[in-house]
Amino acid sequence: MQSVAATLRASRLIQVHDDHAARKGMRFLIGFDFNEYISIARATPTKGPTNPNFRPDRSQIDAGEGYWIVGFDKNNDVAGLEAARLYRLPHSNFAECLESLKAFYADPNGQAHPQDCCICTAPSAKKITGKVAYHGDLWVRGDLRGQGIRRIITQITHGFSFALWEPDFLCALVARWTLDKGVDDMLHHEAGGAKLTLVEDDIVEDNWLSWTTGVELRSRLDHEDGIDVRLSPSLLPAESGGA
Repeated sequence: MQSVAATLRASRLIQVHDDHAARKGMRFLIGFDFNEYISIARATPTKGPTNPNFRPDRSQIDAGEGYWIVGFDKNNDVAGLEAARLYRLPHSNFAECLESLKAFYADPNGQAHPQDCCICTAPSAKKITGKVAYHGDLWVRGDLRGQGIRRIITQITHGFSFALWEPDFLCALVARWTLDKGVDDMLHHEAGGAKLTLVEDDIVEDNWLSWTTGVELRSRLDHEDGIDVRLSPSLLPAESGGA
């Protein structure tokens, strides 16, 4: 995994319009403890259920291979959040990861409901391989929508994922309305990303596949300005061995 020092260097690389966020009275924290993330998400009014991808009781997220961001307003209330994790698919692809339910459960055979199902028909999903940064659970509070908060959050997470992992692909599963409103920040979109049913979580979705290649992501970040994203010391991931 990345060391704490590497993570701190990554935080200094993330630059996304500081004055813009400050004018909105926003501050951001990045964390790595997904038990804490779930506690925050569940305590946030109007926030829907978090998919098992980001729930440590359902899905294994190794140290250094997942993080989350929470934005707070001037009253210290949660204004927006998003989570990201890395899938390593050197001999597989994102379509197979979804349809096998391995994207959602550490042990699909033991954890999934018998009627859980994910159908991925987007042709490009089979070409998404290698190091895949998956972003999801993006939410912005209703009274702040349409004010650019979503874009600030996605700029931060796109930059942070690149700095931590240099992924081959960055992808998400998004509702069609995000494309109709032009608020999705990926470069490519394709229908049939995931027709998903997760019975125990009462999740029924029919999402598009949204993605950007690592090369495209690097190019975009090279041309964007922005803010420092500060990591709370208490939110740093534990140091561990390995590269």
